[in-house]
Amino acid sequence: MLGRVRRVRRRFPAALTLLAAVSAAAGCSSAPRVAVPSPTGEAARQCRALHRDLPRAVDGLGRGTAEPVSDFTAIWGDPAVELRCGVPKPEVLRHGSEHYNPNPDSAEVNGVQWLFEKQDDGYRFTTVLRKVYVEVTVPAKYAPEVNVLPDLAPSIRATIPAGI
Repeated sequence: MLGRVRRVRRRFPAALTLLAAVSAAAGCSSAPRVAVPSPTGEAARQCRALHRDLPRAVDGLGRGTAEPVSDFTAIWGDPAVELRCGVPKPEVLRHGSEHYNPNPDSAEVNGVQWLFEKQDDGYRFTTVLRKVYVEVTVPAKYAPEVNVLPDLAPSIRATIPAGI
């Protein structure tokens, strides 16, 4: 009987390896894919500092790992609340842009000013009046979507300086 158990134990890791290889080849991944921004210089340094300081949970949602892994992104929950640091200035704030709005919806939440943009499934919030733009996309499942922002504010205030 002991010999049989040993054979099963030897085959089990091989079966897991085969299953992982098949899943990888099929493109299966449980981690959400998040587009990675490409900040440089001081913005990249500040985004890395933010990444290290981010909370383990926002609005009760546990932190996960996005694909690809990056110091410029973070996720919480399933479906994922996505944070991207070092994104370009939102179109709604760019003079001359097709979507420019001189009076966009925005509000201050715990010392951080946010631009609010309604999406097909939830909201996208982007910091304004900070040296680096930080974008947070929240699925409608978590309505009111704004509830994640108070948990992010301390990290943003500590790592992304105010200014334009």
